Amino acid sequence: MRSGVVLVLAALGFLAGLADAARPHDAPSGWIYPLECCSNYDCREVAAAEISEGPAGYVVRATGEVIPMTDAKVKPSPDGKFHWCSRGGRDDGATICLFVPPRGF
Repeated sequence: MRSGVVLVLAALGFLAGLADAARPHDAPSGWIYPLECCSNYDCREVAAAEISEGPAGYVVRATGEVIPMTDAKVKPSPDGKFHWCSRGGRDDGATICLFVPPRGF
């Protein structure tokens, strides 16, 4: 009987670990990064100063990439802040997705 309780507790601990593994998909404000953009560590909120808007599109300061505003990588930000998803979550990684706040008029 005691070994059965230990087995159940171990299974519950394993399942709780799986739930924690999904948390990195969550943005700090609580929305979930889409799986197409994030593999548990690729996405993060970035300061507005890290992304600029130029005539050719959005410029990612860390990499110098210019992403046209019409590119499929550009997505609306659910919380009004910039979020950048890069390969491997690296500061010099290529952009996977860029979440941008609504443009001011």
